[in-house]
Amino acid sequence: MKDGPNIVGIAALIGDHARAEALTALMSGRALTATELADAANVTKQTMSAHLGKLLDAGIVEVEAQGRHRYFRIANEDVAHLLESLMGVAYLTGAVRLRSSPREPALRRARVCYDHLAGEMGVTLYSRLLELGALTLDADGLGVTDAGRQLFLRLGIDTDVLLKQRRAMCRLCLDWSERRHHLAGSLGAALLDRMMELGWARRERDSRVVAFTAAGAARLSETLKMPLP
Repeated sequence: MKDGPNIVGIAALIGDHARAEALTALMSGRALTATELADAANVTKQTMSAHLGKLLDAGIVEVEAQGRHRYFRIANEDVAHLLESLMGVAYLTGAVRLRSSPREPALRRARVCYDHLAGEMGVTLYSRLLELGALTLDADGLGVTDAGRQLFLRLGIDTDVLLKQRRAMCRLCLDWSERRHHLAGSLGAALLDRMMELGWARRERDSRVVAFTAAGAARLSETLKMPLP
């Protein structure tokens, strides 16, 4: 019996080597051109344009035109969640790159996952928010408590505003390197944005790596009342 949606087409699209490399590059959350994605996948721009056309038709990526340039990005959070989950399965089964990047340790410590914080810092942040009672996880899912609203307000994040957005405010995302959950959704994105606005962290150039400053790590540790990795 064949029940449910047919995953063959989507699996085949993501499974192509060049398209998989392009989608991995887009998991940085940045919008990239076909030329930049071609460089990431080590193919010609013409070949990448053909790949991007297929991904656009399937709704896996979206494009925005600015002047003469077209910028591509992951279509939505559901696609990003799927890709992060696939990375986790690949990592668990030993499907790692033959030559790891020199940035691999930093990537595992803290990185961008679409638009929120992942890696060791990401799972530590989520775990501590649960311990502090800022978040609650029950049969109804993940939510923000009254204490959490006050904590986030002190950080400059208004959760009432986030509730008005179309996307889920709190969502769990399984971290591929830590094999534990980190915080996604509009709240996860707002937390990462706020930490960068405050100068506690910054994005590394041409990378998913998030680097925390010494002062930023200290302030975050003070806020969470715990040592950070």
